[in-house]
Amino acid sequence: MKKLKFVLVTAFAAVGLSAFAQDINYDDPKFAMWGETGAERKENMLNSQFLKEAVDNRNYDLAADYLKKLLDKCPKGSLNIYTNGIKLYKNKINRAETEEEKAVMIDSLMLLYDIRLANYADHSKYGKDYILDRKAKEYLNYKPEDREGIRKVFLEAIAATEEKSGKPDLELVTIYFANLCEDYKNDVADATQVIAEYDRLSPAFEGAADDADAASYKEQFEGAFGSSGAASCENLESLFSKKLADAPDDEALLYQAVTLMSRANCDSDFFFTIAEKYYEIKPSSEIALFLAQGFQNRSEFDKAMKYLEEALSVETDPAEKEKLYVRMGMIGLNTKNYAAAMEAAKEVKNLNPENGFAYFIQSQCYAASANCSEIKCQACYWAAYDSMSQAVSLLASEPEILKVAETMMNSYRQAFPTKEECFFAELSNGARYTITHGFANGVTTTVRYR
Repeated sequence: MKKLKFVLVTAFAAVGLSAFAQDINYDDPKFAMWGETGAERKENMLNSQFLKEAVDNRNYDLAADYLKKLLDKCPKGSLNIYTNGIKLYKNKINRAETEEEKAVMIDSLMLLYDIRLANYADHSKYGKDYILDRKAKEYLNYKPEDREGIRKVFLEAIAATEEKSGKPDLELVTIYFANLCEDYKNDVADATQVIAEYDRLSPAFEGAADDADAASYKEQFEGAFGSSGAASCENLESLFSKKLADAPDDEALLYQAVTLMSRANCDSDFFFTIAEKYYEIKPSSEIALFLAQGFQNRSEFDKAMKYLEEALSVETDPAEKEKLYVRMGMIGLNTKNYAAAMEAAKEVKNLNPENGFAYFIQSQCYAASANCSEIKCQACYWAAYDSMSQAVSLLASEPEILKVAETMMNSYRQAFPTKEECFFAELSNGARYTITHGFANGVTTTVRYR
């Protein structure tokens, strides 16, 4: 029934076209792309219509015959030949019953793009850049295992867009580079290739902040490089030391170097030198955090606090201030400056009472007050346990810190006063108790036995 329906549709179309064709002068030079003679042109134009109808009616074998005739006789006849040809082969790929048949159809699709390129490269709207863009994306979709082939077609497409507009298409650059980084992870490309391509392509993203799409592509581009593993501290230092030697005060270059090296957790003298230089040019809480983290890792706590305090003096965003105070609190704990840590924890709670780090820091300050054998000191462990318990309930998104918090909470429970010690202090289990010592002074808690 379907076959009969197609035959009838084709027949009626042929009658309609024949009637319409009587009014066309096929010898007119404007139809020259359809063939040498008027008769050839008429036949080819009819075949182009039949190709479309065969594709629309899913008679792909018949459509393939029409396509072959058109490509042999009039490859410049119309863009519609290629539009319908692409639909034809994509459907045949999806319907292929074996991998061998599918591979043949994929190769035919790629060949169709090449023939289109040979005949329509100079088209004003759908020319070389458009054709190679489409081919590259189809190649990636249908031949994902051909890693070298993917890189080759994307480089051709990128070059075509740059030739057309004077700058490469950022989407193509991002897709290509992300695949190159994946190849490095899978030992198909080496670090030198990744570094060299990053160096060559990154200038294309200059000014990306002014456009939302461009900014998104830049973020993906930088993210692929940062997570590739090729962006090791050694490789990055080699790359940027040469660049910065030529342009030591280039703000954009300094930012790029600092951002990538901080992602790689670099801690070399070179990194801290360029990070401090960039901070001098453009102070920000983001860079202050980079520097503070780095100097904290190097146990240079005075420098870490210096940058945090400077950042706080200019930061207005509450969320960013919250991060800075958390860092200050953690440094206070590292240096046993519990007064500073406690003050930072209070600031964090003022900004966000649901920040688990505030209670994590506060708890350790309470525990540090349990510095004698008297009940007033030991009672600080009750407050420390309560605060750390609250931290645990709020740190689900920080699994590493959460594990530490749970361990500390258990250790505080083991340090509670014994039943005998509470008995002699006339304290009964479950009673309310207000602490009068150390950083927990004034905190009301519950008496519990070890």
